[in-house]
Amino acid sequence: MNKAKILKNKLGSPKPFSSVVWDTYDIPSQASINPTLKWKDIDWKKVEKYVFKLQKLIYKASSRGELRKMRKYQRLLTKSYYARLLAVRRVTQDNQGKKTAGVDGIKNLTPIQRLNLVDILRTRPLKASPTRRVWIPKPGKDEKRPLGIPTMYDRALQTLVKLGMEPEWEARFEPNSYGLFRRSAHDAIEAIFSSINRKPKYVLDADISKCFDQINHDALLGKIGISPYRQLIKQWLKSGVFDNNQFLETVEGTPQGGVISPLLANIALHGMEERLMKFAEELPLRYLNGKSMAKIYKCQSLSIIRYADDFVILHEDIKVVLQAKTVIQEWLNQIGLELKPEKTRIAHTLEKYEGTKTGFDFLGFNIRQYKVKSTKQGFKTLIKPSSKSIKTHYRKLAEICDTHKTAPTKALIAKLNPIIRGWANYFSTVVSREIFTKLDMLLWKRLWRWVSRRHPNKPASWVKEKYFPKIKKTRNWTLNDGEYVLNLHTDVPITRHTKVKSTASPYDGKWTYWGNRIGKYPGVRKEVTTLLKQQKNKCASCGLTFRPTDLMEVDHIKPRSEGGDNTYKNKQLLHRHCHETKTALDKKTYSCAKVTGFT
Repeated sequence: MNKAKILKNKLGSPKPFSSVVWDTYDIPSQASINPTLKWKDIDWKKVEKYVFKLQKLIYKASSRGELRKMRKYQRLLTKSYYARLLAVRRVTQDNQGKKTAGVDGIKNLTPIQRLNLVDILRTRPLKASPTRRVWIPKPGKDEKRPLGIPTMYDRALQTLVKLGMEPEWEARFEPNSYGLFRRSAHDAIEAIFSSINRKPKYVLDADISKCFDQINHDALLGKIGISPYRQLIKQWLKSGVFDNNQFLETVEGTPQGGVISPLLANIALHGMEERLMKFAEELPLRYLNGKSMAKIYKCQSLSIIRYADDFVILHEDIKVVLQAKTVIQEWLNQIGLELKPEKTRIAHTLEKYEGTKTGFDFLGFNIRQYKVKSTKQGFKTLIKPSSKSIKTHYRKLAEICDTHKTAPTKALIAKLNPIIRGWANYFSTVVSREIFTKLDMLLWKRLWRWVSRRHPNKPASWVKEKYFPKIKKTRNWTLNDGEYVLNLHTDVPITRHTKVKSTASPYDGKWTYWGNRIGKYPGVRKEVTTLLKQQKNKCASCGLTFRPTDLMEVDHIKPRSEGGDNTYKNKQLLHRHCHETKTALDKKTYSCAKVTGFT
């Protein structure tokens, strides 16, 4: 019987958690060892502090090059009961995909099953299970991309490994490598602005073809080197996938969708900037006012900014850009990757410059320089939302209006508001005011058609009073039903984003710096920013300081279903897992109150 049939007979249809995992590893649960221990009684503040203390030691040892000490701390963290608890909580409570099952069919663990999983992680792991392949459509395209969904056990183990690997590589990653949890797309855009603000440059706008699917395993493992996690990572890379009940071996790539996959992809691409700086040092010396420029200037004149698998190379000389493209292509070939021709182009940042294409799009933004006479340099750098981003966003709003023709006003507003707010927040750090105004006008025209269609026999004045009543004598022609009000793009203020320090890290222990940045990230709602300020960047439940990786949710202290209002006095900011615990407690409290008559 081949491997595919064995796995199929073993797994078959989704089975209960105990029959698939418990019997496989035959480990007694923590609940049976200590019956008094309950998931809700765990001191998570103590758990978080202990794990972070070890991560900080790993980060410092990696920064200093003390490899033996770093590996010692990594082994200690992997064996730690607190680290296993934290890994299981992140997979079963914090993770967005916690309700998605792998090949074992397991999801939504109970508190007792979570404690059992913590114990299973204590044992020596067996061979990694294959991932379940799911094909999802690419946004705006007919193509689909594969996602690999690991089993619940593999997800927890990957999270445990990630807790130890992330501080190590955080200390080693290059300063202009973005796409990690501490460096947002807006940091990459600010890096581009700093590079071209004083001098127009040629740009190589490049994209790596099928980055996750084609990474060479040997090259990746070579970069990881001698590590306590090497064998585990090798197992995950070689574990194979189940695609439509057919087992396929994996000879290259990392499964996109795994907990540790983004980290592995960034490790694979680590060294790109270093290779380009070596190339810059080999460039012939130039002269300025009779004096040769120093080597440091040559490195500064050539810039590379990478966000995940997208990157740009900037230099004032097109010949250098073309040579850099060749150098990077050769470097990528060593790890099994190549540039995507249809998404790789050369342009110039200044408009109408020597017949080249002007400006370029990166991460949804359009970066372009315009000739003006009002500045000493003779040009102005403007970063705006790209045309593609604007069209895609408006199509989405129009589609919601079309699919909700008979829906109540409240339902339409509830659908539109998160999309408007999220898109506007993302582009609130650049020159977007004019575009926001235009989108509000286009959306208003669409909404006017939406309301007019519902009442073809009513006069325009009646329709206006019903759907666009004046709000507190300050706001007119805004869709609302008296309680719910439609958000406008122009409601979001334009605020310049401050780029993260290249030497800063969440593992350096500087809570003041990172706590202050959380509320200033683009995309963070005003409601969240206000609550962060009120709570001094701490969770109202556990009292821990929020970190960039934490998932925060707004909670009503007294639930709305029980008569609580929607004011700031009745709101608090909690971790997602703290919110889940508080919601369960609320249900129990109010149900008991109703039974006893104390409502």
